[in-house]
Amino acid sequence: MDSVETGNLQTHPVQVQHTEPVTIPERSRLSAPGIRRRLGDTDLTVHPLALGCSVFGWTTDGDTAMAILDRHWELGGNFLDTADSYAAGRSEVVIGSWMRTRGVRDDIVISTKIGRNRDNPGLSPRSIVGAVHASLERLGTDHIDLLHFHYDDLDVPLEESLGAMETLIRSGAVRHLAASNFTAERLMEARVLAANGLPRFVAVETPYNLMNRVSFESALALVTHAQGLAVMPYFALAHGFLTGKYHSKADLTDSVRAGRAAAYLNRTGLKVLSTVERIAEDHGVAPSTIALAWLLARDNVAAPVASASRPEHVEALVAAAAVKLGRADMVDLDKVSA
Repeated sequence: MDSVETGNLQTHPVQVQHTEPVTIPERSRLSAPGIRRRLGDTDLTVHPLALGCSVFGWTTDGDTAMAILDRHWELGGNFLDTADSYAAGRSEVVIGSWMRTRGVRDDIVISTKIGRNRDNPGLSPRSIVGAVHASLERLGTDHIDLLHFHYDDLDVPLEESLGAMETLIRSGAVRHLAASNFTAERLMEARVLAANGLPRFVAVETPYNLMNRVSFESALALVTHAQGLAVMPYFALAHGFLTGKYHSKADLTDSVRAGRAAAYLNRTGLKVLSTVERIAEDHGVAPSTIALAWLLARDNVAAPVASASRPEHVEALVAAAAVKLGRADMVDLDKVSA
């Protein structure tokens, strides 16, 4: 591996523009049940819903993002998922500003991803060190709890990427390493390298939901189970389709998300949605809560990743951690989505 100095990773907080007065959110005993899961075999304990922050600084402005984060915190959430490429890094800036103004960094588990930011593209040792330094500065923190390789960079030998991470983990800049969008074969290769002393992946992000099961429930599911990897499904609500917002083309808007959800407006998709909505009514919760609860009942799933565009949407996401689906519910959902 090329020698790359990590340098001095001291950071200077980046300010985010928001106009609303700062108020420190409080957690009531009623709204914060303290539900936590251990992330794989790490020392990280997280709420079983990772709040997706990809929309911050993109389709969601600073004030709204702050309100979403406040609501998530009030309801007991502590797990935030972002990436250095989301809104060209602005998502991390928003999160950093929120943690600083609320004074909650020590209570938050930050999951971020590197590899797709134009300033530090790919997973070469030099890009990895530069990306981590930049993320630390945007987040206004001295460590990242869970760092994902955002994708598998086939142009760089995996041992070089893992070697760069060894230095960063040893320095304390990164606590744990994870993979995103890796194949089962590459996860197995990574585990062989870890057996020889390089850092190992402890978690994996992958697309997985009631509308898209095949890509995960195959070799990838077997490998994650065998390696004890914590699974973090993204697109957990199938681009919003499983919220019940879209029942026909008339419900679609001009947004990118709605355009992607349109792919599920067919007989199969509407059957799945109908079952989700029926079970949601039985439990007295939102359809999105049931879709997430189904994921949480699957083997090795630690925390689905789901985002909210408004503060009032957060409760349905967080509520999934407290919903226990019955055997009949799971059978119906498994059957209709198979």
